[in-house]
Amino acid sequence: MPSFIPPEVLLLGPGPSPVPQRILDALARPTIGHLDPRFVGMMDDLKRLLRYAFQTGNELTIPVSAPGSAGMETAFVNVIEPGDTVIVCQNGVFGGRMRENVVRIGAKPVMVNDAFGTPIDLDKVRSALKANPGARALAFVHAETSTGVESDAAELCRLAQEHGALSIVDAVTSLGGIPVCADAWGADAIYSGSQKCLSAPPGLSPATFSARAMERVRARRSPVQSWFLDLGLVMNYWQGAGGRAYHHTAPINMLYALHEALLMLESEGLQAAFARHRANHERFRDGLQAMGMELLVAENCRLPQLNAVKVPEGVDEAAVRKRLLADFSIEIGAGLGELAGKIWRIGLMGAGSNPESVDRVLAALGACLDRKAP
Repeated sequence: MPSFIPPEVLLLGPGPSPVPQRILDALARPTIGHLDPRFVGMMDDLKRLLRYAFQTGNELTIPVSAPGSAGMETAFVNVIEPGDTVIVCQNGVFGGRMRENVVRIGAKPVMVNDAFGTPIDLDKVRSALKANPGARALAFVHAETSTGVESDAAELCRLAQEHGALSIVDAVTSLGGIPVCADAWGADAIYSGSQKCLSAPPGLSPATFSARAMERVRARRSPVQSWFLDLGLVMNYWQGAGGRAYHHTAPINMLYALHEALLMLESEGLQAAFARHRANHERFRDGLQAMGMELLVAENCRLPQLNAVKVPEGVDEAAVRKRLLADFSIEIGAGLGELAGKIWRIGLMGAGSNPESVDRVLAALGACLDRKAP
């Protein structure tokens, strides 16, 4: 078989997002050892840049050497032990994955369920915390990738603190696209992904843990369920005083790529990045409305970087996605769970959030649906 040469595709699904050439070039730089002092210097700058992205001073702010799902597991297996009670909010597919982590640890999930397409109901969470005194943690998705909904992370973290619980926050789709304010929220464990609004390739999970979370890790009565994701071991590589202790061979070139992506975010500035995502969402929204199409989520809780577009009645949504890819080289996502067949998930994330991408996908949708694009 000859070398695989992938086609040029405009990635406007729920992730990955388009990877800029500057980041691809970083991937191709010479591989050096993961304990090389020059690489260690880059690791330190990478941690600084991640603290900027998460808006935190947390000492333990690192990229987990695996995708966002492993970041989720890292958070759960380190702060949750068998027998613990965890309040888990589910208003989309990824809240369900949080529940699965709790169950596999041998802890007890107490579910707070809301309809797909709506934010987490704060009153329900308040009631669940009151009904379960001593709950170890409150877990929720900040930006639900399956629905395009943002929930009130600041208030959810405050409720967790008020009831003596840790907060575990999924920011996979939010980091770099909307504010993620770890310190201002008082969040304890937040994880994200490299391939969404940061526009690095998939394969790393930026994560940050508060001092309170790390006290919990040190006070564990049982070993962390996963050896590979055990922060007690991993942090000796990422922040070992007097020298780094070998834990695993880090994904060196992927870390180059994430470092470059974060340099680009720092150069643009967080507020400018947030404003760009918002402006391109509004351009997309206005274009959809001009074609008589609707978004699923109410405007006050709608993610600008992940747009859940209602499939018009009588339209074969899978056929439209297939044609977009085959005829226009544009990839968008399908609905998940109870929204399968009902929505398209169109991401305007990272490098994909620009007016050209918006106009191109609107024109292609118009052609597929025989509707005039603006």
